[in-house]
Amino acid sequence: MNQNQTPLLDSITDFIETKPAYFRIPGHRLDRGISPRWTNKVGNDIFAYDVTETPMTDDLHSPREAIYQAQKLYGELYGADRSLFLVNGSTCGNEAMILSAACEGESVMIARNAHKSAMMGLILSGAKPVYVMPEVLDEWGIQGGITPLAVKDCFAKNPDCKALFLVSPSYYGVCSDLAAIADICHEYGALLLVDEAHGGHVYFHDSLPMGALAAGADMCVQSMHKVTGALTQSSVLHIKHHGVGVAALEKAAENLHLVQSTSPSYLLMASLDCARYELAMHGIEMMDKALELADWAREQVNAIDGFRCMDRCVSERAGIQDLDRTRLVISASSIGLTGYALETLLFEQYAVNMELSDYHNVLAIVTYANEKEDLARLVEACSEISRIYTKGTTVYKKQDFLQTVQFPKQVLTPRRAYFSKTKKIPWKNAVGKISGQMIAPYPPGIPILYPGEQISEQVWEYIEFFRRSGRHMHGTDSKGNLDEIKVIDE
Repeated sequence: MNQNQTPLLDSITDFIETKPAYFRIPGHRLDRGISPRWTNKVGNDIFAYDVTETPMTDDLHSPREAIYQAQKLYGELYGADRSLFLVNGSTCGNEAMILSAACEGESVMIARNAHKSAMMGLILSGAKPVYVMPEVLDEWGIQGGITPLAVKDCFAKNPDCKALFLVSPSYYGVCSDLAAIADICHEYGALLLVDEAHGGHVYFHDSLPMGALAAGADMCVQSMHKVTGALTQSSVLHIKHHGVGVAALEKAAENLHLVQSTSPSYLLMASLDCARYELAMHGIEMMDKALELADWAREQVNAIDGFRCMDRCVSERAGIQDLDRTRLVISASSIGLTGYALETLLFEQYAVNMELSDYHNVLAIVTYANEKEDLARLVEACSEISRIYTKGTTVYKKQDFLQTVQFPKQVLTPRRAYFSKTKKIPWKNAVGKISGQMIAPYPPGIPILYPGEQISEQVWEYIEFFRRSGRHMHGTDSKGNLDEIKVIDE
């Protein structure tokens, strides 16, 4: 196929140029009905592309023409047998993968550092999770990769698992040995499902980690808005046949109908079309720029007193096969700053906005759309913070923090717990109870507690640290508090 085309963008443009008398949804009638309060700031033209299904613009839920062609172009570019547009983000893709792989009562192996959308897929499907634990990179206080040995051991104990669901690259750019893991999965007749939300760009440069499809994944999901030029919520589900789970792979498109909007945004889909075009035409140059900027910043930060920035020397430890160098994991813990404190300083005093912070680190995601000025501001801010805090000015103090936590005992499947009768009790009395809800610090959205798990004292203390610190968590009440928790009413 000719990658030098944008079939969906072109079809919408052709439709707009007919200057139709428009009586379809949406009600703003192309570019005419948006509030002037908004259009006075951003202009009108883009809103004309917010259309719906017409004879010229195809139908996401039964694509035959422009959307079909745009998805085919994605499949060819990434080496997939089939690629499907997602307008509800990677969340709906992860849900569809799990729905397709395992039915109620069947087992699916889940990496315990999976995004909370994996839990949603388990609730929808009724599958029983069997957890495999990532390694821990102690000196950085983050989770490493899933080792092939851990996967093999888990399959040996649970040979009926229909699939393995894992994340690679992680939010921090940590990549597991997917090629070896894919071989193990296929040996057991199981699918490898990869949440590759943070890895849609790695296919376009030899200095970046191997992509999931190239490594042997059967299905993977990519958030094109996270790392390329697509709009927020724009993602893709890729399918690749390796001779196992054929029926499950064929169900994926059907299962997307359960979890994806019937009113898909053509703005999002057009952005996917255009993001693919840019990667196909200029992907190597785009990644060259991102890598050059990130490598420069990493070297500069590592030269600042009291600061350090993670590099590829961590590879081949803690289950890490490779590291995405466009991620900057920065720590100032040696001068007494938690990652939370560093993020606050960078944002409030220097207008440097990081992607996330944890107890030890902050994370910057560098893309081709950044400029040297952006990275220079980050470096200069770190340098100034170093000068202030190495002189003995200490405002933020470390608190006792559990580096790792033993995840709790599963008593009920997430689905059974979700639909069980629950009651609210004071959070202080939660130890020993079976949780009726999820709790996940966000970002990165990795659940510490799933519905159906017994709340151990260690897990309670881990979550309590986040509660006392006022950190943002999913699973709290409407005001962000965790004074009470839903537990199973036994």
